[in-house]
Amino acid sequence: MAINLDKAFGLHADGLVLRSKRAEVIASNIANADTPGYKAKGMDFQKALAQASQRQSMGMTRTNEKHFDVRMELNNGVEFRVPDQPDTGDGNTVDVQVERNLYLENSLEYQSSFQFLNGRIKGLKKAITGGQ
Repeated sequence: MAINLDKAFGLHADGLVLRSKRAEVIASNIANADTPGYKAKGMDFQKALAQASQRQSMGMTRTNEKHFDVRMELNNGVEFRVPDQPDTGDGNTVDVQVERNLYLENSLEYQSSFQFLNGRIKGLKKAITGGQ
């Protein structure tokens, strides 16, 4: 009997990738907190996870190697964030306190997803080895 890893891990594997990407976006916001004109970006995690679960991709089949490889990626979920406060006067919309809280929240969610996946892997390993 074959083990389907996609079924065993569910959306948590995609969730880890998306949380990692979200951490990059938030870290970029924090790094650019003093950059004039920088607009804070955010990621709609639920929307990105829904896209990842559907594995949406668009492209055309190449029937000849001389054809261009035309592929389109759907929105990766990164968009400009609607600021809670007016900009700082130089066009920057990053609120460092908000970004730090979002980063902390994201890292906690990442850790919980990671622990869940780790438990799944241990369970599969136990099933394969017969508990030895």
